[in-house]
Amino acid sequence: MSLRETRTVEPFLAAENLCHRFPGGASGLENVTAEFRPGEFVIIAGRNGSGKTLLTRHLVGLLRPDSGRVIFKGRPIKENLGEARRTLGLVFQDADSQLVGQSVEEELRFGPENIRLPEEEIQQRVARVRRLLDLDSLNEVPPARLSGGEKRRLAIGGVLTMEPEILILDEPFANLDYPGVVEVLTILKKLKSDGKGIILITHELEKALAHADRLIIMDRGRIVCDGPAALTAPSAGKYGLHPLDFSAKSFGDYTWLA
Repeated sequence: MSLRETRTVEPFLAAENLCHRFPGGASGLENVTAEFRPGEFVIIAGRNGSGKTLLTRHLVGLLRPDSGRVIFKGRPIKENLGEARRTLGLVFQDADSQLVGQSVEEELRFGPENIRLPEEEIQQRVARVRRLLDLDSLNEVPPARLSGGEKRRLAIGGVLTMEPEILILDEPFANLDYPGVVEVLTILKKLKSDGKGIILITHELEKALAHADRLIIMDRGRIVCDGPAALTAPSAGKYGLHPLDFSAKSFGDYTWLA
């Protein structure tokens, strides 16, 4: 879905004038407003401390703002946290902190079992996700024995078995080697083609920018740029992000996945 097409779709998720204060009064978010639509691939970028991870915690209802609000399907998210947490899938930066099963199979079943889905439905969901993420051969393997890329795929899989409409990934390329990065990008490409919304939090623009519809840049708790990825990217260097030759479409070795 193109950016122009998504702009005609009603926002699925939105932040409206979000403000967050830390204990002691320091500002974490300052009047942050942004909209997210089904099928849209959005990168939220910024250097450490810019507020991007803090924003994602608010978007899924894990935090309460000091002022402003998050709107989910047209209603304040606090009014419907249960559905929001089933529909918005958050993948944390540290995959190990998200893995609770004793095997790949147990991990993929964990979410659907917790919401008491029928066994037949659980089996169907797990089988679909295993195929999508190429996890069939690892089904009985303990997560501790997986590579970094495989753990990241499994963490994504555990979220996907809940069938979210928007997937939010916090620094998914952290500590991954080149093959691991390619694995994650391949998954994101498949999810985008299937119409999933993707919100990707990263400071590594060279890895994912070629695939994004939109780029949001944050600095000191504020959104300083928000627009089509190719047009917004040249501003990245002003805010501590790696400058790239965007005019030449030079996105590094990962462009082949586009």
